[in-house]
Amino acid sequence: MTDAPKPVALINIVGLTTDMLDERMPRLREFAKSSCCVRPLNPVLPALTCSVQSSMLTGTLPEKHGIVGNGWYERDQSEIRFWKQSNHLVQGEKVWHAARHRAPGFTVANCFWWHAMHADTDITITPRPMYPSDGRKIPDIYTDPPELRDRLQSRLGRFPLFNFWGPTASIASSRWIAESAAIVHDRHAPDLLMVYLPHLDYDLQRHGPDHPLSSRAMTEIDEVAGDLIDKLQQDGRRIVIVSEYGITSVKDAVHPNKALRKAGLLRVREELGLDMLDPGGSDAFAVADHQIAHVYVQDRNRLEEVSALLSELDGVACVLDLEGRRRAGLDHPRSGDLVLLSEEDHWFTWDYWLDENRAPDFARTVDIHRKPGYDPRELFFAPGWKGSKPRLILKLLAKKLGQRTLMDAIGLETNVVGGSHGLNGPGSDGIIIREGHEDLPEQIPCTAVHDIVLQELFRDS
Repeated sequence: MTDAPKPVALINIVGLTTDMLDERMPRLREFAKSSCCVRPLNPVLPALTCSVQSSMLTGTLPEKHGIVGNGWYERDQSEIRFWKQSNHLVQGEKVWHAARHRAPGFTVANCFWWHAMHADTDITITPRPMYPSDGRKIPDIYTDPPELRDRLQSRLGRFPLFNFWGPTASIASSRWIAESAAIVHDRHAPDLLMVYLPHLDYDLQRHGPDHPLSSRAMTEIDEVAGDLIDKLQQDGRRIVIVSEYGITSVKDAVHPNKALRKAGLLRVREELGLDMLDPGGSDAFAVADHQIAHVYVQDRNRLEEVSALLSELDGVACVLDLEGRRRAGLDHPRSGDLVLLSEEDHWFTWDYWLDENRAPDFARTVDIHRKPGYDPRELFFAPGWKGSKPRLILKLLAKKLGQRTLMDAIGLETNVVGGSHGLNGPGSDGIIIREGHEDLPEQIPCTAVHDIVLQELFRDS
């Protein structure tokens, strides 16, 4: 005899913290009051989207599931890749596998949690732009089953990709995701409905958590999440709300790759008069990812030299060696030989050029796959004519006429960024809100989400 699961929604409101549940977020505050408990949720190191989500869904640390950041260096290919989408990269059993052991017919829908493609979930929706050879980037999604793609976009309109990331990121993308999740709930009724609502992430990184525009973002996501929660509760679905991490205020950035280049450790090659990173030919380079950076060192005999160099940089809090990685649960072959942690008020750039005129052409564009590191400056238009509406309109018109043009509307200034994350110290906690009668400990690691979801699914079995 198998257990019968109860329908559960696991809603990920990125950036949500316990201190936000006030007059800025009245509906989530009311939901929290009516629920059994609200607790801070401790992220893993690194406190990054892909790493934390994988830890929630597997119940393990990055040393086990292998998602050591939003991107990493593939040593055998000599390539740095960010925002890979295959679920096969996440090693180990996921929460839906554990549920299927108890209920073989168990169904799950993934609405925009990362590493979604080609997972053995019943329903998948994830962003997947089209890149025609003429240089355009066309918003689109990947779905499983494939016919769901047209069904959703015919009803909701094309997925607003340019509101999902970049300088025009807005509530529109989270609203589209919430509405698509409601459709999946109505049409397919999965036992577990996973929903990712990223809106808070944008303005908290743009402006920092204490800015008035961040408060406006809290109210906007409160309305979208509130509508979705009301609908799902009315239909008898239990709700678990989580957040991956908290975002803290920052004042400026650290440039580890520039330091490595000045020391003669990082190599570039010239392409059309611009500098291109040559990771396979470098003695050492850093893969920057918010407030952490994986440092790959080709010659292990130079580890101490590289560690000493980087530890002296203003804004670097510490350098983790092999033993430090083990203590942090980050000892995996994909990790850097060294891992940098920034001070709480700094973040790491991927920049490796010493002259801005030699920065690669994609440095001033929104290009999350070509950049060998995460770049929060993509949330801002460049100042002046570079990022002005008339210039962008002219460029968009040229694209519509079939001309190739570089959408170089992003600046290289680092002091525009207001918030960051990645550390698992003060201010890094996300949140968990759970309905029901069972209490939770005062401190909960994000790896516990795996078991908490199972408890909700089979609470009365």
